[in-house]
Amino acid sequence: MSYSNWIEDPLERAGIVEELANWADEVNRYTDEVLDLEVTAPSGKAIVRECFETMKMLLMKNTSYGDSALDPIRIFSKADAVQQLEDRIDDKLSRIKNEQSYKGDNDIGDLIGYLTLLKIARNNDQPN
Repeated sequence: MSYSNWIEDPLERAGIVEELANWADEVNRYTDEVLDLEVTAPSGKAIVRECFETMKMLLMKNTSYGDSALDPIRIFSKADAVQQLEDRIDDKLSRIKNEQSYKGDNDIGDLIGYLTLLKIARNNDQPN
């Protein structure tokens, strides 16, 4: 099903199409930059592969869990997203330090993911 099948207002549809086109242009600019750097950086291919794996993991978890890391529902904790992410990072670092990982955990990947989300949350807190 395409977006145009469920968006009835032509102005709203045009706005979404323009937004998607702008987003696609931005993605293409980033992709071109990354591909240029990948070729010149000695470990470029490995860096790009790991970054894409992290991006894929974050997108999959964001799809599964909703936006709970960046927009927490605050049932028990009243802390904002930045504080909650910092708490998760502290917990993860404590488990790594104390060698208390569970089988199947990806501590490094989780930590990179939390740090990425923390960067986004801090940027979201900045005035435009």
